[in-house]
Amino acid sequence: LSQLPGWSVRPDGSIVIATGNDDALGLYRCTPYNSYGTAGESRPTRVLLKDPPAFTVRPKEEYFQEVGRELVIPCVAHGDPPPTVTWLKVGSVGKSSAQVDGNSSLVLHPLIKEQHGVWECTATNQVASVTAATSVHVLGTSPHAVTNVSVLPLLLAANISWEPGFDGGYFQRFSVWYTPLARYPPRAHHDWVSLSVPAGAQHLLVENLQPDITYQFSVLAQNKLGSGPFSQIVTSVPRGKGSSPEQPRCPRALRRLCSHLVPASASSPGFPVTTVPPEPPAMTVHVFLSPPRALTANETVRGVLLRWEPPARASVALSGYALELRQDKGGWEVLERSIPGTDTQVLVPGLIKDAFYEFRLVAFAGSYISDPSNTVNVSTAGMEVYPSRTQLPELLPQPVLAGVIGGICFLSVAVIFSTMAACIMNRRRAARVRKRRQGMSQGAGG
Repeated sequence: LSQLPGWSVRPDGSIVIATGNDDALGLYRCTPYNSYGTAGESRPTRVLLKDPPAFTVRPKEEYFQEVGRELVIPCVAHGDPPPTVTWLKVGSVGKSSAQVDGNSSLVLHPLIKEQHGVWECTATNQVASVTAATSVHVLGTSPHAVTNVSVLPLLLAANISWEPGFDGGYFQRFSVWYTPLARYPPRAHHDWVSLSVPAGAQHLLVENLQPDITYQFSVLAQNKLGSGPFSQIVTSVPRGKGSSPEQPRCPRALRRLCSHLVPASASSPGFPVTTVPPEPPAMTVHVFLSPPRALTANETVRGVLLRWEPPARASVALSGYALELRQDKGGWEVLERSIPGTDTQVLVPGLIKDAFYEFRLVAFAGSYISDPSNTVNVSTAGMEVYPSRTQLPELLPQPVLAGVIGGICFLSVAVIFSTMAACIMNRRRAARVRKRRQGMSQGAGG
């Protein structure tokens, strides 16, 4: 064995082959012996070289697909013996609804919001297992919940930071919700105070809190399709003017704020001294914006008439409403985003016959967005008269409407020019005929 590089014998008699190659192939027998001799050699054992799995087709790093459609992710591996390929969503609990076709490709049909995330393709045989990961981004959904919510307690305030979840393919905004922790069970989120977060920010300073009272904080993400789930609830106790808390752990998003911490004095080791923020204002503006109420739908000869009542609570001036609809349980779409805040009804024409629609309404107050109203269902099956989309150009998107109007104007101008050209040609032709006739009559008279 000393002549074979990488080969060695352990004290228990086992052979160690550091690198498997063709030299290791063959039959092996083991012969134990001592000072009295040997009882004979063992039965032969055969060493075979097998190949671990290797991917011939790996999934891409990321896939983007709209909700409700089909997404097929390939993953092919070979080895000796041939490996078994399986798919698993990272962090999933229980069996997923995904399917694997005959080519070991992951088939997601129809694609749903819950299938967003990291998926792993694992190829396994008797030799080893190899894994390839890919990220699936499901577009056209409400936002996903934010993660890693942390609260830094300050003097009569708290600074909340978080990491955004996937936005569903649309621009998302955040709002911070908080409430003092009561002795009775936690209150529903709609009873909490909400503060809008400036666009692009991932932290918010909540001021004018009561000292030495435990508060609950949660973060909500919203986009044009609706609200995502609330984040986990984090509790914290704001500092009072006379309190000396332990040094808090500084979240990554708040390093600038934590830079105000200065070394503690020798008389109070282990307790930092912070710069005192300015006194909070005498009053705190709490923004309350409840959803529109009592949304109803009535069919008319001109379309579907929707009526509602304004939000019960709106601590700021109402800017307007946005109407959302979805057809046959599809994704929510914004039908009208600029309904005046003084209106309490809107006519929806141009619906397709023999279809099922759902409508809901959200209210706007500046940068604040309410939760959706109740949903009303409308079925156009069996309607005797339903308006055509061509009767209502205001339902068309502005670029399409501009194109239609431009096309009509161009055709009108073309018809006018064609008519004028035909008239001019007819007049010239008539003038030539008259001139020819006059020449013929003069020749006959001579």
